[in-house]
Amino acid sequence: MAYDFDFDLTKVSRSFFQKLAGFLDDKGIHRKMGNLAEEASNKFKLEEITGVPFSDTAQVVSDLADIHVRNLSQREEFKNTEDRALFLPHCSRKHMDDKCQANFNKKTSSYECVKCSSDCLVNKATEIAEKKGYDVYVLPGGSCIPKIVKSRNYDAIVGVACPNEVKMGEDYLDKSGIPHQAVPLLKNGCSETKFNLETFKKLIDTSEDTENEKVEDSFPNTLKKSVN
Repeated sequence: MAYDFDFDLTKVSRSFFQKLAGFLDDKGIHRKMGNLAEEASNKFKLEEITGVPFSDTAQVVSDLADIHVRNLSQREEFKNTEDRALFLPHCSRKHMDDKCQANFNKKTSSYECVKCSSDCLVNKATEIAEKKGYDVYVLPGGSCIPKIVKSRNYDAIVGVACPNEVKMGEDYLDKSGIPHQAVPLLKNGCSETKFNLETFKKLIDTSEDTENEKVEDSFPNTLKKSVN
């Protein structure tokens, strides 16, 4: 189930996610997630920056923090896998109508990107991932995940989705015993959703992992625009 509100974190300053990760780690995120999310939302003035009510920004921060922790806890196991799949959200396509030429696969209930638009975010992510040996699925919804997982014995999964949908997908993968990593959307909605491509590149490439990169890149390193 998606959020019942829209958010856009692409206006948040470049340093926010790095500072937020450190802030949550210093505070002991596992012990008091809810209160910390509210404190972090207030500390970084997210309601003022995003225009989203405080209670909603706190929910997004809480979900981002959860993804951060899960990425860290799964990273080593993920690095030791070979056969991986990538799940991308169809709402990040450039076109949501028939201008998008992606093929629909009935067996997996997902789209296959045919790279019809060079400036499409899904196209760019697909090209990057395929060069790394990933099988790529463009999903119209999270309900596709069990069907794909059951049809192929992947060693690991990378998912890109709205933070709360990432959490639901990770819950299923945890029960299935499949290591995973995730990149949360920075802008949600039914179309023109966005995620940070640089964060995505680093997450799927385990060849040059360092401890600092792992901690930093668990949160989206966005932000072409700064509000400093």
